[in-house]
Amino acid sequence: MESELKDLNSKPAKTSQKPDPTHDDGSTKDDRPLLKSDSSSADTNIQGLEKKFAAYVRNDVYGTMGRGKLPLEEKLLLGISLATLLPLRIVLGMTVIVIYYLICRVCTLFLAPNREDEQEDYAHMGGWRRAVIVRSGRFLSRVMLFLVGFYWIAETHRDSADTQENSKTEGTNQSEEQERPGAIVSNHVSYLDILYHMSSSFPSFVAKRSVAKIPLVGLISKCLGCVYVQRESKSSDFKGVAGVVTERVCEAHQNKSAPMMMLFPEGTTTNGDFLLPFKTGAFLAGAPVVPVILRYPYERFSPAWDSISGVRHVVFLLCQFVNHMEVTRLPVYYPSQQEKDDPKLYANNVRRLMASEGNLILSDIGLAEKRTYHAALNGNNSLPSVLHQKDD
Repeated sequence: MESELKDLNSKPAKTSQKPDPTHDDGSTKDDRPLLKSDSSSADTNIQGLEKKFAAYVRNDVYGTMGRGKLPLEEKLLLGISLATLLPLRIVLGMTVIVIYYLICRVCTLFLAPNREDEQEDYAHMGGWRRAVIVRSGRFLSRVMLFLVGFYWIAETHRDSADTQENSKTEGTNQSEEQERPGAIVSNHVSYLDILYHMSSSFPSFVAKRSVAKIPLVGLISKCLGCVYVQRESKSSDFKGVAGVVTERVCEAHQNKSAPMMMLFPEGTTTNGDFLLPFKTGAFLAGAPVVPVILRYPYERFSPAWDSISGVRHVVFLLCQFVNHMEVTRLPVYYPSQQEKDDPKLYANNVRRLMASEGNLILSDIGLAEKRTYHAALNGNNSLPSVLHQKDD
């Protein structure tokens, strides 16, 4: 792995280019809405936004926020799909969810969920109950992806020559190479990422606390062993969740029967071409991780959930006859002692490796900038000064 990192240092991954801080889009003097189509300054504003927030820009036929002007051919295809595919897929999808909910309900009868710091889960039970939940969950998750149009998923298991050479030269660490990873780390493009990982390895996720109370989905999330977090809270609750995640990662690393943690260290979704800075939560335990890179090639509608509303995205996605997904699974990343001692270094090295192997562009923006971009697209005129602060 050290030799891989040397290669990365000699051939750095692509990074996003910052816009020229001297450009003048007239936004500080124009009181008109940012997206007013009959204004020349509006076009300049949009171009400036797309340069600054390139990781969240939609480039498909449906345009910004999925509200672009569609060609006649696309309108016809969309109309046919709305009348045929959409209702069929909704009915079949809900049927699958209900079936899996009933399976989870039967398997958890007369059992109390494991509780730790207000975290409830059934993922720590064993025996036939756990086996049924995992196997049926993986199968039905793949069925859901099939119903949405992902008929084939191209998976590549990459075995780096540098990693093999590394394991040969470090003979004293042969036993370490057999250790179980504690977490799977993946770039985050869409809510569909969760379905894929459920079908592949059925790990535990980090989810909003409100998810536990959603009908049907709430029980399923507890069977997954989700770690619940109040994302809007600024209290010390975040520290508690980080502690729970670290414990779960350590447990998965040491116990083969424990569910692995699936973490999206970017903290939000992108358009699939970029890789945002990694948070350190997945790396605090110092346990090995499995990097996974997801891609969604498209011709008409992008499955990326970047700058589009959830309902609009689901409708357009279900109206696509065929969707595509490409998965690249990298070798288990075993951290050096230096990386174990410095989680930030560990996170950055894994990020650079994923960017290099997945041909992704490194970007230095995050969730705060995504919210700013969304607010600007929705016509909030009070944002021009905020839009320039990253250039200062």
